[in-house]
Amino acid sequence: MQRPAFNRPFSNAITVTPTEQRTPSIPGPAPPLRQKTMHVKRVTLTSKKNWWMVEMDDEEENMNLNSAPLNSSVNSFSSSEETAVEQPYNTYNHGVDHVHHTDHKFDQSPPPSPIYNPPRHPTSIFSFPTPTAYSAPPNATASLTPMAHGSASELFKCVVKKPDVIQLEINGEMQSNASDVTVQFLAELRVYTTLARHRNICAFLGSLENVGMVLEYLDGRTLYDVIIARPPLSTDQKIDYHNQLLDGLTHLHSYRLSHGDLSLLNVQVTARSNTIKLLDFGRSVSADSIFKSPDDEPVDPFVDLQRKYSAATPKPPTMNVEQIHPGTRPFSAPEILRGECQDPLLADAYSFGMILVCLDRCESIDVKPWDQRKDKLPQDLFDGCEYFLERAKEYLRKWDAGRRRLVKTDMIHTTS
Repeated sequence: MQRPAFNRPFSNAITVTPTEQRTPSIPGPAPPLRQKTMHVKRVTLTSKKNWWMVEMDDEEENMNLNSAPLNSSVNSFSSSEETAVEQPYNTYNHGVDHVHHTDHKFDQSPPPSPIYNPPRHPTSIFSFPTPTAYSAPPNATASLTPMAHGSASELFKCVVKKPDVIQLEINGEMQSNASDVTVQFLAELRVYTTLARHRNICAFLGSLENVGMVLEYLDGRTLYDVIIARPPLSTDQKIDYHNQLLDGLTHLHSYRLSHGDLSLLNVQVTARSNTIKLLDFGRSVSADSIFKSPDDEPVDPFVDLQRKYSAATPKPPTMNVEQIHPGTRPFSAPEILRGECQDPLLADAYSFGMILVCLDRCESIDVKPWDQRKDKLPQDLFDGCEYFLERAKEYLRKWDAGRRRLVKTDMIHTTS
């Protein structure tokens, strides 16, 4: 039976819910063994785009029809979309000797469903006690404007960013993004807790226990929305955005940290002050790390989380071995697309060059991924570039052919 993909957002996690207790029949006075039943999603990918096949045995379907409805939550699927997966328990001989009783016939049980081991959850980053390094910085709201005042308080708008884990059974194998989500949250926390406050980087306000991180609320538009708006930007405004972007990125690079996913969508422009804000540092890596291929086995982020950090050593977990993953097209550097990047700061310069082309042309651009992997650019890429033409060409060179690095002295000073 085929049915279209769910209309709900893909980020909804599938909850594992214990249902009725079952007691296997065991002869003799031995205490009964009890097992729990979990419900997980069983999905088979088909060749038809955006279609999944939900498998369900006749026995399971009859069981679902005859069983009482379970208590559901906003993140759980209906019983018709679930498959019962029983947790394994220790099996016993029950007095039958396989060697001396060869004539004894055993009932053939159906092949077991895949064993589901719930992954470690990224919210453990914020579990009690919350690491000292993830607490709010001193006077965190100093640069923020209150939205309201009370008799003894100030109210601020903020954003709570919490992990969202997806768990799916695909083609008989359990898949989860828990480890990758944890890696991204640790990378983002490393940026926010390492950098000194900067006007062009989204402010970090602290962490909520067992929830996530608290960030500055940015009232404005993405740089993409600003660029495609009409009338087009003036030359002075383009230069101002260039300088603000360069100022924020060089501040980040001064700590030997990359952005990793620099694009028009990860840059916000505030409505009130027209200020550039860099955000979404989940793909940030340290330039001092050892880099392994993104196709290799993922680095386990939970190893560092198990270490104990006291108030005397408020050092956040650091990852000496990291993986550089592709970001948003066409801003991701060719060496990242090939899985060969060893200089993440230089890769950010490529992304910055692509943003300059979009900023100069006041439109979005695209590059065929198979050409970009080979460091090939469209012949008409720089058509319409007037102010940043030469700089953009230098930022978009091959990484080993003199690509221009991001330095603060390249900021453009105008006479107006």
